[in-house]
Amino acid sequence: MQHLRQLIEIENSELAQVLRFSLYGLEAALNQAREEYPQDPGIELCEQFLQELYQLLQPISVPQVEVSGEFKLIHLQTAFNSDSELNSYLGNSPLQSQNDADLWNEIQRCLLRVPENLAIAWRRLAGELAQEVGAVEDTQNLDELPFIRDEIIYPGLSGTIQAKGLCLSQKALLKTDINRSYATSELQLLAGFLLLYRKVLEIEPNLHHALKSVFSFDVVSFYTSPEQRHLYLEALSDRWQRTEKTDENTDPIFNLRAWIDMDEAIHSLVFIPPAERYSWWGKLQQESRRVLKKVANKAIKAGHDIRLKQLSGLYADNCTFSKDDIQLDCGGTPGEVLACLRVYARINQEENPGRVLFRSLR
Repeated sequence: MQHLRQLIEIENSELAQVLRFSLYGLEAALNQAREEYPQDPGIELCEQFLQELYQLLQPISVPQVEVSGEFKLIHLQTAFNSDSELNSYLGNSPLQSQNDADLWNEIQRCLLRVPENLAIAWRRLAGELAQEVGAVEDTQNLDELPFIRDEIIYPGLSGTIQAKGLCLSQKALLKTDINRSYATSELQLLAGFLLLYRKVLEIEPNLHHALKSVFSFDVVSFYTSPEQRHLYLEALSDRWQRTEKTDENTDPIFNLRAWIDMDEAIHSLVFIPPAERYSWWGKLQQESRRVLKKVANKAIKAGHDIRLKQLSGLYADNCTFSKDDIQLDCGGTPGEVLACLRVYARINQEENPGRVLFRSLR
């Protein structure tokens, strides 16, 4: 560890910065693997190594410096903008915030779109850099997003920087216009998505949509085409109302089609590049897919021949199952599916093509 310590402590070194970020990622990966494989024969050595790694990554004590006329978090902004791995998931657009509070929120929201291990490493680094300028993470000062559960998405800051964090809140859900109890947890989840999306579109300027029934030609930005926000939310609400009526309908095929349409609307809210599948955003949207499978299983139990396929992997292997796909020139791996907007469905021998975003080979 001697040479690692010497390199990581060099001030103003790009190599030291790259090493620190890589070790954060290694730490996060090993912690996750340790939880998944508690009986692994290497578990004790892994824990000892993690302890050494933790000590190595402790922030170096530096004198507090007053930063006037610029961000206190200027070093965090610079490091974030220059990280090539982050850029591969987020695109090359630099951070746009003009003050520390907005910068904290912009960075934290970006981290919701990258793989979990990378997000964990960067959240830890962001917290350390904030602490160096006299700010501390605050899990009480949070903006609330309505949803079916309580969850801190990311903390705010207090001290020299005042910034609100973000959380999911059942209490906020109960205050909305859709607050009644539903017969199934599945319908409660979809109501949560509808209300969550309404609120998210107010605070996240980087969102787009690719809902074919609203705009069939391309992925469209809500920032550059603000009228699309109303059109998308109106379509989402209409599909929600049709899905809500499935609670009263005994036809499993009618119900399945309504749920497929609703799931498509949920997955058609996207970033460019699309959020990584195992990011916070990716996992959130996958909750809709898991419910869709339950609805399909009910139709199967009723005697229907049903096959659903979430399209992923090489586009060449999936294009026969999809239609009206959209090609992008950023994100992911060239030639692969970036996001499955609509699942492929075979319903009693009837083919219903899916729809995807995919990366061009060029």
